Parts: sequence; structure tokens; C-alpha cells
Amino acid sequence: MFDSFPLGVSERMDRPAYHADFRRIYESGITYLNKLERGQEFKERGFPSWEAFAAGDWERSLSLIGEKRSIYAQQFREAARLGILERRLRVVEFPVTPYVQWELFVLRLRVELGDNIRVLDARKISEIEESRCVPEVVILGDVAMYEVLYDDDGNAMGSNRFTDKALIQEVANGFNVLYERADDFDEFFIREISVLDPPSVEAQ
Repeated sequence: MFDSFPLGVSERMDRPAYHADFRRIYESGITYLNKLERGQEFKERGFPSWEAFAAGDWERSLSLIGEKRSIYAQQFREAARLGILERRLRVVEFPVTPYVQWELFVLRLRVELGDNIRVLDARKISEIEESRCVPEVVILGDVAMYEVLYDDDGNAMGSNRFTDKALIQEVANGFNVLYERADDFDEFFIREISVLDPPSVEAQ
């Protein structure tokens, strides 16, 4: 699974170019978007809830998540208008990192608004990840696939863009297998996340 991915030919894009290319293809008539999220530590500067989380104010960070409600709802209305099925697979390592604990509260809002998100315990794919982790990718139909890139500090910095249809299909097939293997979001959240104490976070 994902065996051909490391050998794929890609084009490096900085963050503005990636976002512009993503938007162009998103609106071009594709029928699905799959996002595989693997990293356990990211920074989301400019998102008030994340800024509060990074400052160590857990209760405030949770209270600010709701500010995204109208933005997310509009995203899902646009996807429906364009006829795009969006799915996200979130791989979670144990023990759960503070970032992922926070992020799953954000994803809970997205699920409430209709997003299709499932969660996969990383321990269930240890045999797949013996030599490398599953890729951090966004797949836009059979047109383009982006390996999302981050700097050493966890800040988004762009992507590698793949257009080989056979490679895209191979990764999409792997995504489908893992998505079916993953847990229902709400079940995972109740079982693994709701029972956790607030995380201890050093100011970032």
C-alpha cells in the first residue's frame, strides 16, 4: 500500500501557488476530495482557538472553536453545490498529543456540520508503516494529488503536486482501504478523547 508514492514525480509548490492550484482544480468538475492527515504536531497560527491552545488556555481554546461554524458550513454548502464528496481520514498516535487532542475538538464541529471524518489508530497500521509513515496527502479526484509540506516547526509551507493518474489511483485505493478500517468519528471521540484531562501545553 502506497508503495509507489515515494517514487512519484512531483512539482514543488509554495503555499500561495498550492492554494491557487487547489482552488482551480477544486472548481473544475472533480467529484471527490480525500484528505489523509498523519502528522501529530502542527501549528495553525491565525486561528484564534489554536492561538489560545498554544498559549495554554484550554477552556478558551474550546470556546473559540465555534467561531468557525459559519465558515465550515459555507465550505460544505459549496462542496454540495459542486457535487464533491469530501472525506478525511485522521491517523492518531497514542498517547494522543496535545495538538491532536485539540484538533479532534475542531473536527467534532466539522462532523456535526456534515463532514465525513473517520479516525484511525496508528497502531492498527504498524505493518504498513514499517519503513515509512502513510503519506500526508490531499487527493482531488483523479486530477491532482498534493503531499502537504510543513517546516520543522509544524507550519504549513506548500506542497508537492502529483498528476500521474496511476499513482493518484493507487494512493486513492489505499485511502479507501484505510478509511473503511477506521473508526467512526463520534465513537472514537467519546471513547478516546472525551475522557482525557486538559492537555499540558507550553506556550508555543
